[in-house]
Amino acid sequence: MNVALIPVRGGSKSIPLKNIKNICGKPLVYWTARAACECQYINEVYIATDSIDIKRAVESFCESEKELFQKLKVVDRDPENATDSASTESVMLEFSSGRDFDNIVLIQATSPLLTCEDLDGGFKLYDEARTDSVLSVVRQKRFLWQEDQNGFANPSNYDVFNRPRRQDFDGYLMENGAFYITSKQLLEKTKNRIAGNIRAYEMPEDSALEIDEPDDFLIIEKLLQKRLCGQTDARNKNIKMVVTDCDGCLTDGGMYYSENGDELKKFNTKDGMALARLKERGVVTGIITGELRKLNERRAAKLHMDFLEGGVADKASVLKEVCSRYGIALDEVLYIGDDLNDVAASKLAGVSACPKDADKSVKKVVDYISCYCGGHGAVRDIIDHFFE
Repeated sequence: MNVALIPVRGGSKSIPLKNIKNICGKPLVYWTARAACECQYINEVYIATDSIDIKRAVESFCESEKELFQKLKVVDRDPENATDSASTESVMLEFSSGRDFDNIVLIQATSPLLTCEDLDGGFKLYDEARTDSVLSVVRQKRFLWQEDQNGFANPSNYDVFNRPRRQDFDGYLMENGAFYITSKQLLEKTKNRIAGNIRAYEMPEDSALEIDEPDDFLIIEKLLQKRLCGQTDARNKNIKMVVTDCDGCLTDGGMYYSENGDELKKFNTKDGMALARLKERGVVTGIITGELRKLNERRAAKLHMDFLEGGVADKASVLKEVCSRYGIALDEVLYIGDDLNDVAASKLAGVSACPKDADKSVKKVVDYISCYCGGHGAVRDIIDHFFE
């Protein structure tokens, strides 16, 4: 069994009772509690607090949204583990004592940009072989310097004589503090939130922001408002056509070759089922891809898709032409892409989405990022998201 623990205390000095201060019309802790309750891998969610005011605020939104928060329970937190000097691990160990569960995800209420898709993705990583713990990170592309004993500054992650361009710079991974996953056994053995073989789940760059100071509320509230408005607008669209790239969306982007030189690709049957269901609803479906491959033609034919446009360099122009052909407005299109040549088409479409492992340039412009990688059910997840 997987449980989520969200420790919140009433003694915050910088922002009194910040964990229940309103942000986008809800108490701060509401947003991470919601993400945890919507995560398909989490069985039970616990908010541990020493504050009666926080307890009442949580019970209030649980009562008003019973179906959403049916996994959630509020538990007491020892005042000794709620002081300024108390470690988060002390709360985790207090919670773990006497409770029966297999794995725990520590979630910090000061990261309201956390989503259930992030948590789903974290647990998928955790389920990979030889993995003991997972933590959330963001990729930063900053040039770091440090001073030596003489006070001179030296670069620590690049060569000043070979300054990389941002798009060619891998950057570095930084903890954003949103969540940590480990087992009960490892937690109690090491007394630490993560240990052993650790994997990192990468979240969007804006999730590096946490609420520690009053100004943080203003910045994060704007980001949260933008996300909520975007999701609402996107789901309310009247989608009449779904267009997807092939490699990296319907496949994992890999190129497989047999000993005889035959080219092979791996498609996902769940994606096929989702596309077939769209046909039953009268939604036009098609593929626009830069590749010219018989394999793609066979897959499109098997799924009874309405069109396949292959060998395309300018996908945006072809998308316009296809919409004209079927008498469908660009605003009525859901476009799914994963790489640089999908950016323009993604911007043109009424709504757009991409797999979890899409290029950063695509992630910046789409309305929805799947928690699945290309070829691993991302298209199915995206269709379910917009047509649920």
